[in-house]
Amino acid sequence: FIYLLSFFLLLGILGEDALLPQPQNISILSTNMKHFLTWSPVIVQGETVRYSVEFQGEYEREYANESWIPICECSLITATVCNITEDISATVAYNLRVRADTGARRSEWGTLKGFFNRITTSLTPPLMKVIADGYHLLVELEDMGPAFQFRVLYWKKGQASRIQQKVVKEVSSVVHLDTMEAGPDYCVKAQTYVEAINRSSSFSQPQCVRAQGGRSVWLVTALISSAGFVVAALTLTFLTWNTSKIFHFSSCPIAVQPETLKISEPPTHLILCGSEEAEQCDLMVRVMPSEEVLRLWIQ
Repeated sequence: FIYLLSFFLLLGILGEDALLPQPQNISILSTNMKHFLTWSPVIVQGETVRYSVEFQGEYEREYANESWIPICECSLITATVCNITEDISATVAYNLRVRADTGARRSEWGTLKGFFNRITTSLTPPLMKVIADGYHLLVELEDMGPAFQFRVLYWKKGQASRIQQKVVKEVSSVVHLDTMEAGPDYCVKAQTYVEAINRSSSFSQPQCVRAQGGRSVWLVTALISSAGFVVAALTLTFLTWNTSKIFHFSSCPIAVQPETLKISEPPTHLILCGSEEAEQCDLMVRVMPSEEVLRLWIQ
């Protein structure tokens, strides 16, 4: 009995030694709706340690027997960070866990302390550039992804009580805000807004510019673009017309009248000539006897 007890005790000790230490310091870094799970590395001399990550959402906890879903992009990776942005797809509480693996040995799951909800992500103001193009007030905003909208405020310096607002839902190019007056400065600031979590960032620091004299490069560019469109439309119309004419001529060619059939004299003259010739022909008619006709035919 003593030998048997010692055997099971030794087996238990060896089993504990076979387990790797759990990953520690598991935490979430979340900024502007991009979420990353991080942890401290598990050090094993002479072996490569790999990590696997799983998550559990509200549905898995309440309707799927508290099951866990592996994150395929973070299965047996050597890095100690996992991008979980695509997996955190709803504004609910998520739990996450990490396990270390060397192939021959594994650790127990290390679990994130508490839950993570993407509503807690840190939102930052957008990077922006304010441009004075002639008398046009323009702003160029950072493209932060399809989930982001921007609230842009602009005003004439010294008239902060008369602030104007513009909501930009898609960042595709430079946004035209206003036409400026010569002399005063115009100021602009912006904040990000995410509809999925109904939260906004703080405002960026105001940037101020003054109207620049001379022709507007932005307006000239717009006019050049419009002129190019008109030229392209006219060219397309001409090519279409020319092609239709070529097709018509090839299908129905014009018959050229020979020179010998062309009438070079007035019709009245031709009629008169025809009448005179007819009269001349009548004067030359002579009745011949049948014997003379026969004789001429024999000769």
